[in-house]
Amino acid sequence: MGPQCAVVQLCGRVLQRTFSLHKAHSIKDMDNTFQLVRNIIPALTAKKHKGQDGRIGVVGGCQEYTGAPYFAAISALKVGADLAHVFCAKEAAPVIKSYSPELIVHPVLDSPNAVLEVEKWLPRLHALVVGPGLGRDGPILDSVKGILESSKARNIPVVIDADGLWLVAQQPALVHGYQKAVLTPNHVEFSRLYEAVLRGPVDSSDPHGSVLRLSQALGNVTVVHKGEHDLISDGQQVLTCNHEGSSRRCGGQGDLLSGSLGVMVHWALLAGPEKTNGSSPLLLAALGACSLTRQCNHQAFQKRGRSTTTTDMIAEVGAAFSTLFET
Repeated sequence: MGPQCAVVQLCGRVLQRTFSLHKAHSIKDMDNTFQLVRNIIPALTAKKHKGQDGRIGVVGGCQEYTGAPYFAAISALKVGADLAHVFCAKEAAPVIKSYSPELIVHPVLDSPNAVLEVEKWLPRLHALVVGPGLGRDGPILDSVKGILESSKARNIPVVIDADGLWLVAQQPALVHGYQKAVLTPNHVEFSRLYEAVLRGPVDSSDPHGSVLRLSQALGNVTVVHKGEHDLISDGQQVLTCNHEGSSRRCGGQGDLLSGSLGVMVHWALLAGPEKTNGSSPLLLAALGACSLTRQCNHQAFQKRGRSTTTTDMIAEVGAAFSTLFET
């Protein structure tokens, strides 16, 4: 079964195209949009060198939270990145290293010169994922602010999740107007961001309009509102991804999304307008990552049922990727 992804276009007001409205036309739109996602996937070839398909950095990991940065970084590798770096607090580094020998782990995030230590690596990175397992320690968050500013100065795409979103809610200017930023809030994080930026409560009766307004208020930063259906907006249009997943809501699924999104953002920007047909590359990357996360969830749940965890989902990345993008 093909992905069920609908497009909501802006024509003076938000017009929702759903599966139940203009059925045949909607199916065509869904297929055409998802074909653009497939277009951004780079071909596997022996002619490439290591690192060409993605060098992704994950900023996060503290004493309490070591699983999240691992999930994000290993997901980036499983999706197709060649190298994955984790910039974490010193105490988290040995634990994260023990999870996988494939990750490059830098125990620098809680050092006094953390910004300089991360800046050394930024020229080598294609995208940065900020927030998995970050925590809310004041000095670390201050360093993350500097890392975000340095990334923006170098025009590096950033995906912001978890406590990275908490930081943005405190200081929206950190990402305002930065067109290579993607925010991935869940329900609680979205409400916090919306109230901080728009100074009012979310209109629960208009979820499409709410994600659109938040994106616009942030200067057309791409926002992925995770939920029963994932709503993705760049302030110009809204994409709805309702690809089948499961009822399981274990921790770590957002990290799989953020890690895979970091890779797909790089691929989408690299693909160029000839392959995206003028569509926003970050919207297409987000649609691809949301669909992949849901497909992994679905496949893992078919095998494990109630006991499904994010580790089971990550084991499905290869097969899910092939089902969505290579068939």
